[in-house]
Amino acid sequence: MFSSSSSSQSSTNEDDVLELADFVQKLFKNPEQEAVASEIEVLQSIYGENAVKLWRPPRTQQDRKSNYKQTDNTIRYEVELSLLSPHEDVTVRILVSLPVAYPVSSPPQLQLLSRYVGAFGADSGLFGCILRTFISVDGVEWTPDTVCVFDGLQSVVERCNVWYENRLSMEKAGELQREDAKEHSGRHTDIPPIEAENHISSQDAISIEPLMNSLPEGLELFMAEPITDRKSVFVGRACRISHPSEVPLVLSHLMADRRISRAAHPIINAWRCPVGSVLHQDNDDDGETAAGGRLAHLLQILVSQK
Repeated sequence: MFSSSSSSQSSTNEDDVLELADFVQKLFKNPEQEAVASEIEVLQSIYGENAVKLWRPPRTQQDRKSNYKQTDNTIRYEVELSLLSPHEDVTVRILVSLPVAYPVSSPPQLQLLSRYVGAFGADSGLFGCILRTFISVDGVEWTPDTVCVFDGLQSVVERCNVWYENRLSMEKAGELQREDAKEHSGRHTDIPPIEAENHISSQDAISIEPLMNSLPEGLELFMAEPITDRKSVFVGRACRISHPSEVPLVLSHLMADRRISRAAHPIINAWRCPVGSVLHQDNDDDGETAAGGRLAHLLQILVSQK
């Protein structure tokens, strides 16, 4: 049974590769679509020929046997991407939609097709973040008459990787809390079982906190003097990071401070981080309209004045 399934899957992959190759050759025959055809071939060479295939809406098995036909002028294909090391075994599927004016005067659109990233269900925040890749001020810059799908896909990989590692950290923190609660319950049999599960002494909490929320080695927070405005107190903090994956670690560390977590908008933030020749940046309003964008603008000004 395993051999039969493997053979069937291999046949499907070969059909997808041949179908895409035929589609690309048709694009090459149109001078206005040569750039799109070349870009697809480059993506195959980077991610693997089986990682890129034409996209179809859900159909019956009989419909799947028919050749791909465009119902409009938009070109759609999907790409399977692996997350960054050490999570290469986790993959996501991304739908790439190219309007007829791409790349001359319109950017592409990326959409998350995967319902799960590893064992975690993808949420609306991740979905919206990917959807806004080329239309957000903190997304990937698009230049008219320049192909840019690869840049967008790399941005998606990095964002998915940060999101996934954040979920892993939250899961691990939950496991540590549950293990400590069980251990503490075993040491204090006089506490009723239901209460024992949530009974953690202040001494135990202090011993767990550094393990879950301490900053990685090399990261340091700098805190400004508080500013009071109309009964609201604002405290600025800064941290030098070397990779976007460090952002959720810093935010998690801040939220472990009860004085911060109790604030109305505790994690308004903005960050910029170059990785090689690519500048990564993002911001979060945390419910305070335009606050993150203003911080991002200020950060951009400060960096340009260095």
